[in-house]
Amino acid sequence: MDISGKIEGSGESMKAEEKKGLNKEILALALPAIFSNITVPILGLSDTYISGHLGSDRYVAAIAVGSMMVNSVYWLLGFLRAGTTGLTAEALGRGNMHQTRGIFTISFLIAVMLGMLIILIAYPLGELMIGLMSPPHETGGLGLSYYMISIMSAPALLSTMTITGWMIGMQNTFYPMIMAISVNVVNIAMSFLLVFGAGMGFYGVAIGTLTANWFGLGLGLILARMLAHRYSQRGLWVSVKGLSKQVDIKRFFRVNSDLMLRSACILGATFGMTTFGGRMGDEVLAVNAIIMQLFLFFSYFSDGFAFSAEALCGRLAGAGNFRYMHTTVRRLWSWCGAIGVTFGAVYLIFAPQIAWMLSESSEIAKGVTELRIVVGVIPVISVMAFLYDGIYIGITATRKMLIVTFIAVSIFLGTYFVSKMCGVTDPRILNPIVWGGFLTFLAVRAIGLILLYPSAIRQYKTTSR
Repeated sequence: MDISGKIEGSGESMKAEEKKGLNKEILALALPAIFSNITVPILGLSDTYISGHLGSDRYVAAIAVGSMMVNSVYWLLGFLRAGTTGLTAEALGRGNMHQTRGIFTISFLIAVMLGMLIILIAYPLGELMIGLMSPPHETGGLGLSYYMISIMSAPALLSTMTITGWMIGMQNTFYPMIMAISVNVVNIAMSFLLVFGAGMGFYGVAIGTLTANWFGLGLGLILARMLAHRYSQRGLWVSVKGLSKQVDIKRFFRVNSDLMLRSACILGATFGMTTFGGRMGDEVLAVNAIIMQLFLFFSYFSDGFAFSAEALCGRLAGAGNFRYMHTTVRRLWSWCGAIGVTFGAVYLIFAPQIAWMLSESSEIAKGVTELRIVVGVIPVISVMAFLYDGIYIGITATRKMLIVTFIAVSIFLGTYFVSKMCGVTDPRILNPIVWGGFLTFLAVRAIGLILLYPSAIRQYKTTSR
């Protein structure tokens, strides 16, 4: 009897089962997150459809301006979601359920306070953003009105972000998917009802958004309580007086401040692409906008696996199971590499057809086609930046993330300004240079985070003892 053969076969079988179980765990977190992300453009299309049937193209432009203003505020405060995820997953890995409640409590309270502060400064902040974007006068006025109505839900939406982050940290992306879909359905239904049923016109779209966000907060709290009961927790909250005993307040604010500054750096890069394109003319702006939309669509998929990385790596690091964590990172590499290459190939091959679908202008379609190499390379380069963002958020190595992102955005911005100083003004030359800078921005983030990963793990092991 060949006992060694049986033992070897048994070991291979165990590895196969472990691999299968890990893949299942990754997909269970990634797929609901991807589905949630894909619902986002549907809301945008709905608002565009409604505003496009109000009798003037100005309303469509105003929705675009107002939405950009609102989204810029919320993007900058995205650390509320990410920071909550990493810290919660870590506490869960340690089996400290009371600490997960403490993190929920402090994150929620900070979100409410920031939301109230945003409401207080909403008008001067809105005027500042209108001044920076410089839209036509009437369009800017309508956009500001949309922003002022929608921003009244800031406490609700920011609080919902912390709820979502807490749920992901608790290894659940299904409830956030339910929340996202429900909010979007309510938003669309209320907008149609208020605009066409109640005759509120353009302002009905903003009120629909306002209503949906407050609805989302109520639903989020219900689902969060259900999730807490699944972990046999008595509730969601801890006493404010006991917060300092449950949560390392200094570390909490350090993690979140790092994430906020990192968001500002990324926002600077994306705004830079729009601004630089606008300075080169409407045609270049339109070409760049289409490429950025393709990048955004790809990010809906890569973000799903980044959320998996946040939840799994945070939990495993908290439990001190670094062997399985490294296995998880390798498995995430496989998934992300596959979707990056797949999207890259599709974009590279079908860039002309995609451009014609998204624009009726032959010049714009031609401009996108000429940059098809950029379109195809973006997913391949950016996917690892997204993945390692998730890994670093999970292990709360936020300072390293910030440093790498700052260096990357500095290189990108420097590429444009150095080119201008050298007298490069022809859009046919300058725009490819700008895109080269953006690709460098993505590559520096990915390579920098990959190289720093071992030291980030060593630092985590040292500081978490």
